[in-house]
Amino acid sequence: MAAISPTLSVKSSSCTYSSSKRSLYNSKSVSSSCSVMGTPKFQSLRLSSSFLCSPNQIIKLKSVSPRSTPLRRAIGGLEIKMSVEAGVGVMGTKLGMMSFFEEDGTVVPVTVVGFKEGNIVTQVKTESTDGYNAVQVGYERVRDRKLTMPELGHLNKSGIIPMRHLQEFRLVSVDDFTPSQKILFEDLFKEGDLVDVSGTTIGKGFQGGIKRHNFKRGLMTHGSKSHRALGSIGAGTTPGHVYKGKKMPGRMGGTKTKIRKLKIMKVDTDLRVVMIKGALPGKPGNLLRLAPAKIVGKNIPKN
Repeated sequence: MAAISPTLSVKSSSCTYSSSKRSLYNSKSVSSSCSVMGTPKFQSLRLSSSFLCSPNQIIKLKSVSPRSTPLRRAIGGLEIKMSVEAGVGVMGTKLGMMSFFEEDGTVVPVTVVGFKEGNIVTQVKTESTDGYNAVQVGYERVRDRKLTMPELGHLNKSGIIPMRHLQEFRLVSVDDFTPSQKILFEDLFKEGDLVDVSGTTIGKGFQGGIKRHNFKRGLMTHGSKSHRALGSIGAGTTPGHVYKGKKMPGRMGGTKTKIRKLKIMKVDTDLRVVMIKGALPGKPGNLLRLAPAKIVGKNIPKN
């Protein structure tokens, strides 16, 4: 949402907040040391449009520049840490699944990912201009009329063709990237590397507890009074309500997910496809985001 400029205060049981300039860039989880009823307490907050706190709790955030540090924004005594990728990645299109035979005859189920025109650097964000380092990549060329005028203006600023998808990869350093630079998958990855793949899962619609949460059903015989019903969802008088997070029927699928540390089985530069071990989110034709796998101690610091 927004960034915090002058002093922001949060208090009372209703937990209202006021600020002359709202300035929190991302809704990140932070921790702060605050005082509740005169007793020090370590309270975890989530900086979003509404704060969750207890009655008579007062939290004051001092005014600082949001561009004070490269990979974190300090707000008074609070620090908002941002997730950094292990390296720049690319976007691809899911084509389907097949069987891949290794040299020893082992059959491996793989997902084939193709690459349309794109994977071009559209913008390089730096700490001095945007408060953090990141590379924005565009993917899948489209007609001009498919984009709005602001979107076209953003791409025309760097002389780039119209792109349907834009995604950022936050990095420690962006010195090696320039606008209009083309990123090739074969230059970033090789066979045997591990990648993290993100995408949108297949939407299943409104589903019951058995399909959505793998609940067991009752007996289907004549004497059973419960076949596929949910069953008890809590006590009556105490607490007298259903706890938040209770597993119940609801909308299933259609959410963004990430599958980590998948092995690249084959890179085919002639067909412009890559084969990745295992299943990937979504249907054929779905957009996928591929980035180097985060491995602590190798490409991610232990601390």
